[in-house]
Formats: sequence, C-alpha cells, structure tokens
Amino acid sequence: MSAKRTTVTKLESSYMKQYDAHVDRQKRKKQRLMRRLILFAVVLVIAIGSMTAYHMKQRSIHAEKQAEHERLTEQLDKMQHNEVELREEIQLLNNDEYVLEIARTNYFFSKKGELIFKLPDEDPSY
Repeated sequence: MSAKRTTVTKLESSYMKQYDAHVDRQKRKKQRLMRRLILFAVVLVIAIGSMTAYHMKQRSIHAEKQAEHERLTEQLDKMQHNEVELREEIQLLNNDEYVLEIARTNYFFSKKGELIFKLPDEDPSY
C-alpha cells in the first residue's frame, strides 16, 4: 500500500506559530527530561555496581579473616596444650629421682656395681 499523502496546507497565523513554538518547547522539555533520567540511571547503575563490588570485596576479606582467626585459634589451643605439658615436665625435672631415671635410660648412667645392657627396640625379622 502506498503511504497517504496529506494535502492539508498549514495556516500561517500567529496562533499556529505560537502553537508550533509551544510544541517545540514541549519536545525540548521532554528531551531534557529523558536525558536527565538517563543520566540519573547511569549514575545509579554505577553507584549500585560500585557498592556491589565493595560488598563482595568486604565479604572475601571477612572470609579470609575468619579463616585466619580459626587457624590462629587452633594454633593457640595447641600452644596452650604444649605449655601445660612443658609445665608438667618442669615439675618432673625438679624431682631428682626422675632426672636420675632419665640419665640411666637415655645416657646409660649406672649405679655402683650395676651393668647396663642395651637391647634393640626392633622386632626380629624372623
């Protein structure tokens, strides 16, 4: 189908000039509004994107810190357990009989007239 051609001529009156000027102003107003809305939307998308990126970065940092905290807590527990064992050993080392027993076992010190035989700790292969 062919496009319809308008055969109506435009009147050249002051009212029509004012009306055309009014329509042009409305168009420009609408264009400015659309530009402002688009600018606002772009700024909003950038702000939301940057906040989301910051939030994700903070979550990863928090997860790393939490893992480090758990690791350090476990390390602290091990060190406290080790401290208890060392304190017990200090108490035992203050006892002369215990020290003499260690010397006899590890360094082959003997009492007068005593013989020490070192036996292998391994099981025989047969």
